[in-house]
Amino acid sequence: MERATQETVEMLNAILSSIDEGIHAVDKNGMTIYYNEAAGRLDGLDPQEVVGRHLLEVFPSLDRGTSTLLQVLETGARVPAQPQMYTNFRGLKVHTVNTTLPILSGGRMIGALEVAKDLTQLKELNERLIDLQAQILGAGKGRPKRSGTPMEARWTFEQILTADRSILQLKELAQRAASTSSPVLVFGETGTGKELFVQAIHNASPRHARPFIAQNCAALPATLLEGLLFGTVKGSFTGAENRPGLFELADGGTLFLDEINSMPLELQAKLLRVLQEGLVRRVGDTKVLEVDVRVVAATNQNPLAAIEDGQLRSDLYYRLNVVSLHLPRLAERRADIPILVSHFIRKFNALFGKAVEKVAREVWDKFLAYGWPGNVRELEHAIEGAMNLVEGREIRLEHLPWQLKQWQGEAVRAGVGPATARVVMLPQDVRPLRETLATVERELIRQAMAETGGNVQQAAKLLGVPRQTLQYRLGKLEADDESAEF
Repeated sequence: MERATQETVEMLNAILSSIDEGIHAVDKNGMTIYYNEAAGRLDGLDPQEVVGRHLLEVFPSLDRGTSTLLQVLETGARVPAQPQMYTNFRGLKVHTVNTTLPILSGGRMIGALEVAKDLTQLKELNERLIDLQAQILGAGKGRPKRSGTPMEARWTFEQILTADRSILQLKELAQRAASTSSPVLVFGETGTGKELFVQAIHNASPRHARPFIAQNCAALPATLLEGLLFGTVKGSFTGAENRPGLFELADGGTLFLDEINSMPLELQAKLLRVLQEGLVRRVGDTKVLEVDVRVVAATNQNPLAAIEDGQLRSDLYYRLNVVSLHLPRLAERRADIPILVSHFIRKFNALFGKAVEKVAREVWDKFLAYGWPGNVRELEHAIEGAMNLVEGREIRLEHLPWQLKQWQGEAVRAGVGPATARVVMLPQDVRPLRETLATVERELIRQAMAETGGNVQQAAKLLGVPRQTLQYRLGKLEADDESAEF
């Protein structure tokens, strides 16, 4: 019986030692009875230096009011996800998020257990980011100065290349919405270009000279994200300092909240209040500040599905969904693939000092048939990878990423077909969008007619347009260029 008990204890110790979270257990007097290696890594200590010693002896910066372990021993109530900053007896500063629980035996509390996750590096990086933003903005003691654009929004509507009708309609809608201050909700799969549209909206708006700040809501735990968005005051929790939040820093400009569906629901309620009232209160403060911020949010899934799954509050959705932009998958806009391939080849030609002009026929077939689960971003990475390997002027199958070389499937002739092995190259100098699209259209029609031997019906099928539409475009092109041979 004793051997079985000993084996159970050894197994339990092995399990607790193997997990990544720090585990610290104390008895009812605050003496450490268990402290795993992960906790030692978080605190910069050897477990042997902690076990058998009182909590406050090892962490002298804590007291009975700031230690969650001692709080639980006193109240018997669990403390969930509490941010904490403390120093060990060597002076090392540590930032964690702790969940602390009472240890009960026969209905009687005999100790407390704390599970800690390290936030030291993450908190320091975000604090540096906030401090840097505040310095660039000249926030100082007051509101941000109105000079320059501190967080660069580089993309404009003219730089969003497309021949797809749905994207052209979205650009027109977004350009009209840019002139207002209403919230915008953008949704689409990862890699479809959501932030490009968001930056373009900011740059086309009256706020273009004011701050543009982007924050991914999935990158941080709730407690840290709340302080990052709304700011903190000294003493609001252990180690908290007076810091402006992103709403304050974005005053007068645009705040982009990506993956809004990953934001905890209780924080979504606070965000909704800011949107409705235009007032923000730092964590732990009693004062409110008025802010003028346009909020643009994005989600990588259908927002209605996110509501149904309990990831997005319906009231926040209706407040954000004043203007709604749904970006389609690359597989739904295959007519853009030639334009994008041409653009990325030009981009990496310039970056890598190469002179690639075309892709091989089998590569072209794969590009147009492949499903592109990573959307435009995956296409760009595929071209970048190939450009690292290519030596001549043609991208061949051997230069493609592994998943594309291994993929097998039928060519999809929707929107545009693999008419030739040559990419439609855009003009080398910057030209008006209408002129560029006309050039691309002309070249695609030439390619389709050449592949089908001049058969208009078959060429229309390749291009995914009605025969009458192609016939009309042919006549217009012939009138514009009498020497054209189709």
